[in-house]
Order: sequence, then structure tokens, then C-alpha cells
Amino acid sequence: MPPSEFRYWENERRGWVRFARAAGRLVGFDPAPPREVVEAIASMYEDGDPLADAFLDEVASVKDARAMFHRAARDGIASVPDAPASLRALFADVETPPDWLDPALVERGARVFRRYGAHVFRFAGAITLAGYSESSVAKPLAMTGGYVGGSARRRFLETVAFWIEVSEPGGLVRGAPGWITTLHVRLGHALVRRRLLAHPDWDRAAWGVPISQADSLFTLMGGSIAPGLGLRAMGFRTSRADIEALLHFWRWVGHVVGVKPRWYPTSPADALKVAFVALSRGAGLAGDDGRTLCQSYANAFAPDPSAPFDERLRARFSHGVHLGYTRFFLPPWLYKKNALPSAGLWALHPIAQMPLVFTLESLRRSSPAIDDLLDAARRRRRRAWLERHARRSRPAPRP
Repeated sequence: MPPSEFRYWENERRGWVRFARAAGRLVGFDPAPPREVVEAIASMYEDGDPLADAFLDEVASVKDARAMFHRAARDGIASVPDAPASLRALFADVETPPDWLDPALVERGARVFRRYGAHVFRFAGAITLAGYSESSVAKPLAMTGGYVGGSARRRFLETVAFWIEVSEPGGLVRGAPGWITTLHVRLGHALVRRRLLAHPDWDRAAWGVPISQADSLFTLMGGSIAPGLGLRAMGFRTSRADIEALLHFWRWVGHVVGVKPRWYPTSPADALKVAFVALSRGAGLAGDDGRTLCQSYANAFAPDPSAPFDERLRARFSHGVHLGYTRFFLPPWLYKKNALPSAGLWALHPIAQMPLVFTLESLRRSSPAIDDLLDAARRRRRRAWLERHARRSRPAPRP
């Protein structure tokens, strides 16, 4: 049975759901997937990561588990002569390409993701807030202290670093930084899942297992179909083939990180159906935990009143841009529900960039050479963006 807070079928009667389906049918597209697909997604709330979970069950010491896993991720499983059978099984699985994998399509998807530069960071951060209304998403973060209060900025920048590494050219080739980082994330997820399943406040009947395959599938849609369509509002000219490549790229990222959904979309139309389930499944019962997570994210780039004037000035700009993206891309009723600060005219900042973005996109499409130059420039700029904001997050050195 699905968790009690998965309410897709109950929510089918809600006005906006019926309106969305009716509007879709007018243009020949019903956003609701077949019942068997919804049932598969619902059942995935009980799916964790069997291989990683079995490894932690076999190794008594978390310290030993980390050491073995990190060494295997860095140097290969052969470098761990005393590796337990569960760890060997995990790496045998992740190092054996699945039948569906197309490395060229993965690289194209990574390049499409790079094309969005640093814009996609705040876009993805903003749309993630929509999931914080659901307990299965919000509770693991709230119960482990992730993305709450002062840690929100640091954790967001850690996520940005992950996005950068996996989408670099060859970033997911065995031994590449993105590959290693993704495996580290996989172990981290398994550790959190194990910890929360033993927590007396974790309500498995209501929420399923922590960091389930279902919520992970929705996260993969947030990196593929969501920017593929949503960032068109900023002038990006993402084609259908680009979105298919994004879906394939994030499917491979998910595979390495331990996400093996029972059903995965391969077309934009099917991905929209998954997104429809994500939007209409919820009970919205995360309450104060979800609201606190949203507010922590919205204020992650707020100026430090004790910082020097020039730093406060730069921080005000970053904070305004951050709020602008959040206000523009987060549905207004969720922005209001979570009592997020006013963005003012910064809410127009994303769309104000449309002329420049559209022009660069048109130039890119006109010449492979220009496309290569823009790709190289965006790779440099997004790393510079991360370094600039990470530097401001570090405490000042003591005199």
C-alpha cells in the first residue's frame, strides 16, 4: 500500500486537477498518466536503495563503512581487498552499464544542463520549495538539520557543487570527480535512511521510507523536464531532443546515486505526466517544518548586518536576485503560504534577462563554433559563481 499521505487519487476530485486535465484534453494531451504508472510511483515510496542499505547492514561500524566505500569510489572495488560481498555487489552493479545507457546522449544532456549556466541553480532551488509541503520531503531535512537556518546556504552551495561536477564533460565516467561525488551522495542517503528508519518520530505508514525512490524520481524531473520547459521563460531555446537528452543524463545520475525507479519517462510527454503526479499527489501536511525550510532557503543569501559595507552591498544584490528567482518560479500561492519575504521588483529579474539569453541562444544554434565558445564560458562562469558565493560563506580568518 502507498503511504497515507500519497493522495493522488483523492486529489483527482480537486478543482485545479480537473481543470488541468480538461485543459490538456483540449490540446490533445491528458497530463494524468495511466493508473498502472501512478500505482508504480506510489509503490516506490517503500523502495530505498537495497544495495547500499544492505552494505550498511553488513558493516557494523559507520566509520569503517565510510572508509571502504570512499576508497572503492575513488580507486575501484579492487582496492578494497576486504570488501564485504554487499559492497562488491553494489560496485558490480554501478560499474556495469545498463542496457538503456547511451553515453553520447548522457554527454549531450550534460551539455544542455551546462547551457543554463548559473541560472539553473536558483531555478532548481526555487522549484524544490514546492516539495517542502510534503512530509516525505521535508521531514528528513528537518530531522537531520539539513537546509535549516544558517546551514541552508552552505547545503545549497554543496548541491550546486554536485550539479557542476556531474555535468562537466565526462563528469560521470568512472573515476571522474562527478562519479566519485555521486557515490558519496549515495552513501550519505543510505546513512540518513538508516538513521531515520530507527527514529521514533519517523512515520513510515504516512511517509514511506526516507529518501524513497518515488521522491527521488520527482527530484530527477526537477533537473530535466522542469528546466527544459521552465527556463524557456528566460529565453532558453530548449528543443524536444534536448529535453530527451536531459532525461537520459539525469537517469544515469540517478542510477549511480542509487535511484532505479520501477518506471522512468523517456519522452517529454511522459515526464510531464510524472510532474503532474508530483504536483497532485500531496497532502500538504509538512506544516511548520516545510515552512521553516522554505524561509531558510529564501533568506540564505540575506546580508550579514555585521559584515563590512561593501560585502553587505554585494550581498543585498545576491539576496535580491535569489528572492527574484524564487518569487518568479515558485507558484504564488506557495510563496504566500510559506510567508516568504517580498521580492519587490526583483521578481522581474529572471524575465528581464530574456533578450540577452534569447540572443545568445540564437547565436549558439547558428554555429557549432559559437556553441563551443559559449559552453566553455558557461563552465568557467558557473564555477566562478560557486567560488564567489562559497567564499562569502566562509568565516573570516581570526587575527
